Amino acid sequence: MQIPDKDEKFPMPHTERLCFLKNIINNPQIEVGDYTYYDDPDDVYNFERNVKYLFEFGEDKLIIGKFCMIATDVVFIMNGANHLTDAVTTYPFAAFGDAWSGAMEGKSYPHKGNTVIGNDVWIGNGATIMTGLQIGDGAIIAAKSLVTKDVEPYTIVGGNPAQEIRKRFSEKKIKELLEISWWDWPIEKITKNIQHLTGNNINNISKK
Repeated sequence: MQIPDKDEKFPMPHTERLCFLKNIINNPQIEVGDYTYYDDPDDVYNFERNVKYLFEFGEDKLIIGKFCMIATDVVFIMNGANHLTDAVTTYPFAAFGDAWSGAMEGKSYPHKGNTVIGNDVWIGNGATIMTGLQIGDGAIIAAKSLVTKDVEPYTIVGGNPAQEIRKRFSEKKIKELLEISWWDWPIEKITKNIQHLTGNNINNISKK
């Protein structure tokens, strides 16, 4: 049987609501790993529209790993949304130029760095990921969550603001899974192990 093609834009027959995301991205500030998919029944090209305030002058990036699952209406807030918070006003005078162009001389807007989504991360419908966060491998973000802080690997979070619900596995198993990093295996090895990867016994894959 043929292995799904990571370079296929729409990997499922007769549907264009689900795409392998890296194959539709045009913005060089968005990086996406192989086999990560995005589902949107209206238009998969909505994804880039939902990466908010990612301005070229900001130099930040949205980096998403391999084998992630991203549902409809997930929103990423990037650094371009930041305003001064310790000044008298948060108003961005300099953005309008002319006589206001020098308003930010000697100052800088807050910058929280890149937003990095690990591998094998599931982000539920309508979740919002705030600026500069690190979402660990194997994490799950519940639908409609507002994520305001980093999420550790293999942790389920939910709510507004999102809080830890539980770890998916014991700390020992999480350590083993991170060491295995199955998403970095050759796709042939992943394919050989899919029955074990969709099972719940880590011992079946740890020595493969």
